[in-house]
Amino acid sequence: MTEKYKIYLTEDTKTRLINDAELFEFLRKDDTVNLNGFLKELIVNYWDFYRNSNEELLSSILSEIKSVKSLKDKEASLIASKMVELYIKRQEDTGSKSAVVTLTLSGESLKIVRLIENNLLKDTSLSGYIKNMFLSYLSIPRSKREAIIFKDTYDVLNEAIEESREITFTSSTVRGKFGIQPYLIATSKEEQFSYLLGCDVKTGKLRSFRISRMRDIFITSASFNKSKEIEAELIERAAKSPHTMIPEVHAVVKMTEAGKRTFKMIIKDRPAVTKIEGDLYYFDWSESALENYFRRFGEDAVVIKPKSLKSKLRNYYGDAYKAYT
Repeated sequence: MTEKYKIYLTEDTKTRLINDAELFEFLRKDDTVNLNGFLKELIVNYWDFYRNSNEELLSSILSEIKSVKSLKDKEASLIASKMVELYIKRQEDTGSKSAVVTLTLSGESLKIVRLIENNLLKDTSLSGYIKNMFLSYLSIPRSKREAIIFKDTYDVLNEAIEESREITFTSSTVRGKFGIQPYLIATSKEEQFSYLLGCDVKTGKLRSFRISRMRDIFITSASFNKSKEIEAELIERAAKSPHTMIPEVHAVVKMTEAGKRTFKMIIKDRPAVTKIEGDLYYFDWSESALENYFRRFGEDAVVIKPKSLKSKLRNYYGDAYKAYT
């Protein structure tokens, strides 16, 4: 059984929801964004947290308002409710054009929306309640939004990590079945996605997998003893670039004064500096990440070593020069 609901939003809010659906790869067979499937998952995994956090916020505000003795309980409750609503609406771009999303719900998502409709609306419409829930979700950092949308995956992985049990799974982007000893979950600062870091059961190599792409996760009966050395290495890599297990290189980059200013300004994907000696900046980082970052500097950052990184950037700028001439 399915039912349709119209939810009235702003165009900005709808666009941000579509962006999340695309980033988390909710796609149809023709590769178009499946916004409805994404929103169903959002409602199922977030509504209970949203309801509880709203009640806590309302209770906190109400407690403060009731300290004003001249206000009656009913008046205090009304003011508190309006303040909570105003707080949520601050997340919305009110200058944006209006938009509508038609939700086609069934199963658990339909059950939850009916529960909301029959028990939680008070002085607001169902559309208003769902809209405010979406706004609350969008106010959360992306890595935590990912944990909401893929809650079931996170729950299984955390259980396997806590119990030191091997897992098997497939991926939405790579063929084959993987067997991993899971150690930890880490968020990439550059991408704001989360990754499972662990050790390949067959090869013993360190691996990382984007959690939103993991499918059919199964906790096996096989347990493993966590290696302190492996765990320490994975923790170190998690702090730098959990999205890749590519070995690090020792790099030296010579920067001009303009390069130094650019380095301070470009925060996204910026590698951590091991040490600085005058114009020389030292890095222990993955070569591909260093290459991608310093492509934006031109003549203001010249790689001294390793030769492989220097060659890649020289070829990159050489090809650009040829294209422009």
